[in-house]
Amino acid sequence: MPFVLDDAYLPGTLTAPPMNDEEFEAFCAEHPDFWFEATAEGDLVVTGPSHSLDGCRNSRILSQLDQWAKQDRRGMVLDSSSGVVLPNGARRSPDASWTRTEEVLQLPQESREGFWHLCPAFVIELRSHSDRLPVLKAKMREYIDNGV
Repeated sequence: MPFVLDDAYLPGTLTAPPMNDEEFEAFCAEHPDFWFEATAEGDLVVTGPSHSLDGCRNSRILSQLDQWAKQDRRGMVLDSSSGVVLPNGARRSPDASWTRTEEVLQLPQESREGFWHLCPAFVIELRSHSDRLPVLKAKMREYIDNGV
């Protein structure tokens, strides 16, 4: 299902049929110039690549979180290219997140290499110039409602 979106319309929302992990992964692979998340209702949220300064800021955040996690030794850090499926069914990719190792080990062995179906214990969303504050606040509320 090819499509073209001008950057002026990003982030955008698309309606799509429900997808399982494999279908979602295939859909994302078909559109490598975009990043996708899905709401609990099944709408696809489409964004483009991060701007350069946002990437620098996120790199600093991720580096600090990773240093802390190495010292703490209880969990794993994920970057913004890592997707998780929250308990409410939303597919999200926080800019940085931390998950307890014990929760990952409770996942079925075959799903550890795919999208983790769990809620990270800690998430960071870096507000970029293209982010709308009400949308970002709703996303953070969703994380909290799912167990962050």
